[in-house]
Amino acid sequence: MSKKASYILTGSIIAGLLLLYFAYPPFQDFINETWNILWSNDEDRISSHFESFGIWGPVAIIIVMILQIFLVVFPSWLPMIVAVLAYGFWGGALISISGVFCASTIAFYIGKWLGEEHLQKVIGSSKNKKVQYWVSNYGFWTIAIFRISPFLSNDAISIIAGMLGMKYRKFIFATLTGIIPLSFAIAYFGRDTQELKNGLYWIGGAGILIYAIYVYVDHRKRKKESNSTA
Repeated sequence: MSKKASYILTGSIIAGLLLLYFAYPPFQDFINETWNILWSNDEDRISSHFESFGIWGPVAIIIVMILQIFLVVFPSWLPMIVAVLAYGFWGGALISISGVFCASTIAFYIGKWLGEEHLQKVIGSSKNKKVQYWVSNYGFWTIAIFRISPFLSNDAISIIAGMLGMKYRKFIFATLTGIIPLSFAIAYFGRDTQELKNGLYWIGGAGILIYAIYVYVDHRKRKKESNSTA
């Protein structure tokens, strides 16, 4: 999906939600009540509010995480925090992992449906070859690092992986390798905003640093092997 199409779809979804908010009073009351409860910092109140939805509470959070594929301005970790506040450490982590699993799978197959030709049109053939090289050599750990870092575009990497024909099993295993530790970290830090912010910075920064070192060492190794066989 091109950047322009993503923004158009994002704008359409936001416009639709705003229209529903102002045109349908019960929806407006529900959003206002939920917002006030989430910002109350009262864990019992938050938990009981979502428990009143029954099975639809976790389902709603997972649907929001799926819609986040198209809501490019919406932070991917925000519904994960809501899940933790509403359902506690284990419940929140499990809902977060399930939501990312569903959203990643959908984004991957969107990329598969669009195909590599679409990617080539968007970024050009020379850049497409570089992306192909990167995915074929560093695809697994690229996806894992994108997942573990809350500041990188998770959905973009899922769509690109699908476009380039990466095996789904490899893709989803890489996704889970990154998202499981992130989900438990958010579940652990999620009750304290400042601790969460610091924790996300440390996790994201450490992950990117380790990944950069790995790529640098591996690239030098490949270069040496190439020179020795030349």
